Amino acid sequence: MKSTFKTILVSVSSAFIAVFVFENYFSQETIISQNATSKLIPTTYSYNTSGVAAELTDFTIAAEKTVNGVVHVKNTSIRKGIGTWWFNNLYGEDNGPKRVGTGSGVVISPDGLIITNHHVIKDASEIEVTTNKNKTYMAKLIGSDPNTDLAVLKIETDENLPYISFGDSESSKIGEWVLAVGNPFNLNSTVTAGIISAKSRDLNDTDQKNQSFIQTDAAVNMGNSGGALVNTKGELIGINTAISSISGGFVGYSFAVPSNTVKKVFEDIIEYGNVQKGLLGVQGNALNADFAEKFEISDTQGFYISDVEKGLGADLAGLKQGDIIKKVDGTVINQFSDLTGYLSTKRPGDKVKVFYKSEGKNKEVMVTLKKTNRTRFIGMELKNLSEEEKATFKIEKGVIISKMLNSRLYNYGIEEGFVVLEVNDILIDEVATIESITIESLSSILFLSPDGQKERILFE
Repeated sequence: MKSTFKTILVSVSSAFIAVFVFENYFSQETIISQNATSKLIPTTYSYNTSGVAAELTDFTIAAEKTVNGVVHVKNTSIRKGIGTWWFNNLYGEDNGPKRVGTGSGVVISPDGLIITNHHVIKDASEIEVTTNKNKTYMAKLIGSDPNTDLAVLKIETDENLPYISFGDSESSKIGEWVLAVGNPFNLNSTVTAGIISAKSRDLNDTDQKNQSFIQTDAAVNMGNSGGALVNTKGELIGINTAISSISGGFVGYSFAVPSNTVKKVFEDIIEYGNVQKGLLGVQGNALNADFAEKFEISDTQGFYISDVEKGLGADLAGLKQGDIIKKVDGTVINQFSDLTGYLSTKRPGDKVKVFYKSEGKNKEVMVTLKKTNRTRFIGMELKNLSEEEKATFKIEKGVIISKMLNSRLYNYGIEEGFVVLEVNDILIDEVATIESITIESLSSILFLSPDGQKERILFE
């Protein structure tokens, strides 16, 4: 009995003491009353102190400014050589099975000039453009450039069309909001939003195309090609061109040709009929850890010059093998597409300031870009004829084979030193003419041998 009483007394006393201590030393009310300005802040999240909520981001103005400046492009082409022998002879190849493709285009002037992708209008026998107001026009192809996958169309109209103004793609930043405007799956005037995920993106390091895309996560699908990528001001900063996908549909990555390149290609096609390329005149590799180890240098960023072409801008400015280009004007060179992307906005005769490292010292020099004098076409490396070569061959036009890697042509006896006079019956006066011809359209090449013999090779 006494033992039980003692146990109860001890328990009650302990409880009383615990309550007293908690109320006087650990109570929330005591803490708050001692400091009336204190706040209890949950530790599971932190407050946004910037004063700007994400919900305030507004795309409606950009959408209203651009949705009427994007058109639907319909390409009708004749599938030549697809029919049987009797069909082609009875009806003619020009009346063969028709193929219809669709895409988008961007109106960039009120009088009806439109930019789209080359692949949207490739091989077109008829191009039809439909505006967001459901007005349909027949379009004329002014010119196209397969290397940048851009083309310029013109429609005739008596009214001023809504158009989209060019923005500066160079000043756009990773993380910036963008809108993709186009006609996916023939759903006219579709607007999707995303951010710029990366810049200077090259999708294929092994091809001859100097790609330098803007990468976004704005949803782009079939039919968006040739449509607009715009910033929140409604300015054109790119032409939507490609997606990276296993399924063939959008999976989170889309790519656009930067507007600075688009504007330059557009102006070249309008003024010259082809794209004017300004060459720096260097060959080499973008540096990384593996290349740095191979070349036994400490730099892992920049463009390593492995060869300088005689007579071009870099050679005349004093750049040499082993130098590392770090920056061109304000563009930092971390990868090859940084260099080619920036130079794609320049023309022959333009001057650029090159910041480079030579023998461990940082240097800078002004370089005048020169006109493209060589290219590659179906395994042939071609370059413009010098005045001496023109005199030797007694011709005024043509390009000479400086390297032959096409085994089929080699087996026909075509070698280095031969001159290409015509492609598809088109007279070739310089390599820029060759670059405007697609491999898919190739039908014949006329060669001139060093001993003066002409030979035409037909392609089926």
